[in-house]
Amino acid sequence: MFEKLVEVICNYVEVEPEEVHRESRFMEDLGFTSFDFMSMLGELEDELDVEIDQQQAAGIRTVGEAVDYLEELTA
Repeated sequence: MFEKLVEVICNYVEVEPEEVHRESRFMEDLGFTSFDFMSMLGELEDELDVEIDQQQAAGIRTVGEAVDYLEELTA
């Protein structure tokens, strides 16, 4: 799941895959805007065929938290 998420992240912001780590914060470290983040979640919903809860998504700050949440949804 981590590799998939990194691939999607790199479509939204100007970072190299090797710059993305589990502890990377979307806004502070990777340069996401709120719009980028919500757009990325929409793409992940489509690609993974899951429904992301907006309330829970609002609490996600790091790549690792996103991976854990997506793994729960796809389990």
